[in-house]
Amino acid sequence: MLKALVKLDESLSVYQVTRLEHFLRSAIRAWKDGADTDRIVSVLLHNIGDLHAPYIHHKYAASILRPFLREQCSWVVEKHGDFQMLYYVNHAGGNPDKSLAYKENPYFEDCATFCACWDQASFDPANASQPLEFFQDMVREVFARSPYDPEVLRAGKRQPLSA
Repeated sequence: MLKALVKLDESLSVYQVTRLEHFLRSAIRAWKDGADTDRIVSVLLHNIGDLHAPYIHHKYAASILRPFLREQCSWVVEKHGDFQMLYYVNHAGGNPDKSLAYKENPYFEDCATFCACWDQASFDPANASQPLEFFQDMVREVFARSPYDPEVLRAGKRQPLSA
């Protein structure tokens, strides 16, 4: 995963920051907000599918993360593409309210926070970052877990951002 992030940094970007810089800025914002390891790693890797599956990058990323992260975090990664429409759909056509289909989901507010506070806010080159090495141990911890461990997945159980 760490190598894949670096590879994305070498690809074209239409933003003012590279893809890797966006990931790092997003993850450090989550870290500063007190997010736990699952949230930070999900934020760091939320667009890992950009290169190979740009139109479904969120589902691609979630499929990689799902076996190793709390269900809450992988759901947010999977749905963030629909929630992000609020910010750009006026340029691309589509439904800016697509996220409202998930309004009754217990993770709805988590995804709204993810998009507004960490993802969308991290395209600005003025925002601070940390090097990838800052997050290496967290990524390694997550992917060292046994896949689909019920103790990790905690299906249906929402963990608030601040404990």
